[in-house]
Amino acid sequence: MDGTVLVADDDRTIRTVLTQALTRAGCKVHATSSLTTLMRWVGEGKGDVVISDVMMPDGNGLEMLPKIAQDRPGLPVIVISAQNTIMTAIQAAEAEAYDYLPKPFDLPDLMKRTARALEARRRVAPARTTEDPAELERPEDLPLVGRTPAMQTLYRLVARVMNTDLPVLITGESGTGKSLIARAIHDFSDRRTLPFVTVTASDLSDLEGPARVLARVKGGTLLFDELGDLDMDAQARIVRMMDTPGDHVPRFMATSQGNLNAAMENGRMRQDLFYRIGGATIDVPALRERVDDIPLLAEHFLMRAERDTGVSRRLSADALELMRAYSWPGNVRQLENAIRRLVLTSRADEISRTEVEGVLGSQPEVEPVLGGVGEADNLSASIGRHLRRYFDLHGNMLPPPGLYGRILREMETPLIEIALEATGGNQAKCADLLGINRNTLRKKITDLDISVTRRRKLM
Repeated sequence: MDGTVLVADDDRTIRTVLTQALTRAGCKVHATSSLTTLMRWVGEGKGDVVISDVMMPDGNGLEMLPKIAQDRPGLPVIVISAQNTIMTAIQAAEAEAYDYLPKPFDLPDLMKRTARALEARRRVAPARTTEDPAELERPEDLPLVGRTPAMQTLYRLVARVMNTDLPVLITGESGTGKSLIARAIHDFSDRRTLPFVTVTASDLSDLEGPARVLARVKGGTLLFDELGDLDMDAQARIVRMMDTPGDHVPRFMATSQGNLNAAMENGRMRQDLFYRIGGATIDVPALRERVDDIPLLAEHFLMRAERDTGVSRRLSADALELMRAYSWPGNVRQLENAIRRLVLTSRADEISRTEVEGVLGSQPEVEPVLGGVGEADNLSASIGRHLRRYFDLHGNMLPPPGLYGRILREMETPLIEIALEATGGNQAKCADLLGINRNTLRKKITDLDISVTRRRKLM
């Protein structure tokens, strides 16, 4: 890389790491903990790329982007932020940032993006304005919170498609927030002042339905809720509506729980509709596929409950761990309802594991792999039931990759723990019991983070 990079971050460690990495890559680096200093450098004509944090001691990095674009048209700005919500990505896109990365970021990834920014010749475009700046400040209405890679990828995709006219298909299980994403795309797009209309089967039940729908939307956004559930007649009317939308062309979006590819192959989905609506596809991950976001979401819902009810609650460490281990077949919506119930029923400020068990106990979850082995049953059959139920929870979609390793780990951990308990923590006897090498056992204990306690053996 060849060029000068301006780095603004109040975290000294981040400044040091970026300075060293960029210098090794051949760049000149100016680093500061002050937005004021950054803006002075920009005004003086320094720098070919800017890397800036959002929350700085003397201001908000996003608010500086229009000024940078005005003073230095074409200067790429890469925004990095620990505020891991969809709002940050949307606001970065609104302010025409060159790129956006969440903290903690992957350093090689940031280096690649910086290299691309140095080579780019950014198209100069006037900063967009909105009639009501308060429209950009509604994070509480958007529970699309997460710092996992899957959610950060989703945020960036939403920001990219927001101000295009491409039809958008949003797929995912029930309760993942598909309709919220559709609404966010509309609310922060160029069509934000126009109507957002959700279309159901009843709206398309007769020949005049499409005309009535188009009259309501007036060039805004049309969302077809659960596209795969519409019959063939309704699908045909949508195709005609998309082909001849009239004078005020709306933006078309759709949501779907099911696998539309499979529905098309089975003759339940029109091919022409499938290809028209899939201009851009956004796949929303299930909650069990991003368990690291559960603490963030739980905190978000606890804060919302405190705002709505005045009751402040927090989750104990054991309670939170149980939530992370739960399968959440109802996804984010189920988590939100569980938190609401816990806030109302908890007897103390701290919600206990027992209270979480009470709320989740009446809801479906995946059985433990080694549970429920009866006299007429065997381990293989129990595992088979567990796996079938696990696949059923995913509906027409496959579970996330890596199933083999996850299942083996789920079996291996309790097997070693129980064997260690049975041998009183004696690793030599445990290895002999399991029929594996002692060094292999030690490695597995370390890899699986198993606690070993020496005591009198049970048998």
